[in-house]
Amino acid sequence: MFWSKRRRGGRDRATGGRQALMPIPLTGGLLSGEVRDADGRPLPGAEISVFDRSSKRVAHSDTDAYGFFAAAVQPGDYRIRAEAGGYQSLHERANVEWGSHNAVGQLTLVPDETLTTPTPGVYEIDPDHSAIRFVARHIAMSRVYGQFQQFSGQIRIAEDFEESHAEVLIDAASVFTNTEKRDEHLRSADFLDVANFPKLHYTSHRFARAGGNRWLVDGELTLHGMTSDVQLDATYLGMQEWNGMRAGCIATTQLHREHFTVNWQQMLARGVPVVGSTIEITLDVQGILQQ
Repeated sequence: MFWSKRRRGGRDRATGGRQALMPIPLTGGLLSGEVRDADGRPLPGAEISVFDRSSKRVAHSDTDAYGFFAAAVQPGDYRIRAEAGGYQSLHERANVEWGSHNAVGQLTLVPDETLTTPTPGVYEIDPDHSAIRFVARHIAMSRVYGQFQQFSGQIRIAEDFEESHAEVLIDAASVFTNTEKRDEHLRSADFLDVANFPKLHYTSHRFARAGGNRWLVDGELTLHGMTSDVQLDATYLGMQEWNGMRAGCIATTQLHREHFTVNWQQMLARGVPVVGSTIEITLDVQGILQQ
């Protein structure tokens, strides 16, 4: 998807015969490249910033699924900054001439060793500096934001990272959306049924590095008496010393209510559901290394 025909009359000096997807603007030129890791693998989602000689950012985008980026800019000298989670940022100089396409080629990002994996050991989740939040759609229009206010958990980081393990226990009755009537309904048998299922329980069975500071954590969530596979997409934020050695991460996933037999539903006249079936979950976690 990155290469296509260019505008007639424009020059394509640095592409080796390949032609750019974006048309070269009448008053400027085109700048492009690709971002890869040290093993030569594409880095999708890398953040690209292009700065002019006065350090003003004139272009900003993320690389596509194949690690490519492109920007149309005015003629001049530029500095390209490439950044991706878990990698050291990279700066590259480039000149763009009128009517030309400067393909800077491959930009290689090397790992930031401070954002690889935490020190092996057992980390207790600090509930005072962690959060479990969710977002649900209401009548296919607005979003309803909520959280669980009481939970506990532990993350064990093994010497062999893939053997690491996480476990989280959540008090179902602690659901909070800042509306008491809605919270009472969520605690009822229509949804969480906290009288019969007082806890939500997540336990992992596999950790995997997904590149940079991203982890994929495969596990199982028991909710409403049903257990279903759930994968967390986690971003490791590093370690800090503050009232103990701490590691931080943010993890996201999506839950489908029907997987846990939480099937209560009302429809509006045109068949629009009152509550969407997909729930977005975000876990913002600080773990304290146990001595």
